[in-house]
Amino acid sequence: MAEGIKIDIVSPEHLVLSEVARAVTVPGTEGYFTVMADHAPFMSTLRPGFITVSGNDGKADIYFVRGGFADVSPEGLTILAEEASSLADFSQAELEEQIRQAQAELERAETHEDRTYAQELVSALLNLAIEAGQINGAHIH
Repeated sequence: MAEGIKIDIVSPEHLVLSEVARAVTVPGTEGYFTVMADHAPFMSTLRPGFITVSGNDGKADIYFVRGGFADVSPEGLTILAEEASSLADFSQAELEEQIRQAQAELERAETHEDRTYAQELVSALLNLAIEAGQINGAHIH
């Protein structure tokens, strides 16, 4: 194997990526983390966000994931995503619609638990919109 870490990103529909990279930055639920060759094994849940795959050639590719799990092992990094796509396939219009729906759900929430859940969803989607805007220079309101 070439020097680096083997990265596989798998969605329920298909294998999104399988290659060797220099480093991979992943949106863990506790914050972003970076994995490189010979990383200690561990598992993490993922939050919606963007994975940056830095190739051995210095080029970086970006992928969107909507939650899932990351498994770092001696064989490499495996991302089992609820949903995954390349940045080119990421739809900001779809994200804006999800934000509108989540805000409407927040307004309809009647119990404290429902309001808390809806507020967390709205916050997560707004943070994702900010990240998306920073990646490609767009502004989402």
